[in-house]
Amino acid sequence: MIASTDGAATSARKIHHRNANVDGLNIFYREAGPAGAPVLVLLPGFPAASYQYVPLMRELASRVHVISPDYPGFGYSDAPASSTGGGTFVYTFDRLAEVVEKWLDGMGQHHFFVYMFDFGAPVGFRIAQKHADWIRGIIAQNGNAYEVGLGPNMQGLRAFWKNRAAHTEQVKGACSFEATRAAHLEGVRNPELVDPDMWTLDQHWLDQPGRVAIMLDLFYDYQSNVAAYPAWQEWLRKNQPPVLLPWGKDDGYFPGAGAKAYLSDVPDAELHLLETGHFALDDHLEEIATLTADFIERHVTPQVH
Repeated sequence: MIASTDGAATSARKIHHRNANVDGLNIFYREAGPAGAPVLVLLPGFPAASYQYVPLMRELASRVHVISPDYPGFGYSDAPASSTGGGTFVYTFDRLAEVVEKWLDGMGQHHFFVYMFDFGAPVGFRIAQKHADWIRGIIAQNGNAYEVGLGPNMQGLRAFWKNRAAHTEQVKGACSFEATRAAHLEGVRNPELVDPDMWTLDQHWLDQPGRVAIMLDLFYDYQSNVAAYPAWQEWLRKNQPPVLLPWGKDDGYFPGAGAKAYLSDVPDAELHLLETGHFALDDHLEEIATLTADFIERHVTPQVH
């Protein structure tokens, strides 16, 4: 069992806000939970940062040691100007994964469960390919690894990948307030359950100087993830990690078909299609927290047969 006393549980739920230096970059991260508990690394998705996981961290932190970083260019971490926006920093998923890998290594985190949402999947799979022994299990929540999982909201990027200059203005629309709000509400059965602070905070960070240029670089580089899907699938087939799939099935970006596809490579993956959209934690927090805690507990506790 993963357990703690009531007093320890109360203390563990307190989230610490910390900073680390990685290659001269300040990387902000949040951390909570008992020191000796199983570790869960929470990798955020576009356009958010570690703040998107605060409610989940509070749900889990009495039993699980939870850690979540802000990537370079996101949240409170350093956001050096992009190489396409007048700076020198090259924003690619390879670079984000490299920074997160070094951040984990610097903290001595070499054995953990990983929660991968949206952009978190390409970051997480890159780390898993290099360090299979680090990965105790994967929770993929609308974190895609299959072409069948590229929904209608992703299709506009294909023209952008072919001709960036011609389609930049169109793709910039994904960074607008209207698009940010819609991403949180699309597919949701009861919009009253979605806290508007979530999309408001997302938009706050998108509106910071230089952030749109960073996101455009990453949208353009997303094609490298699609090219890597077969390698990620091979990694899954070879390693057969424990996999939990709590997935908003009506996600216009990464619909339920992408979740089902995992079963072709990891037949024992645990699939839970939820009646919601992309940001499933907005309205299914308690359900996902229960599934995640149970999944971790079962994979750190020897089973009696």
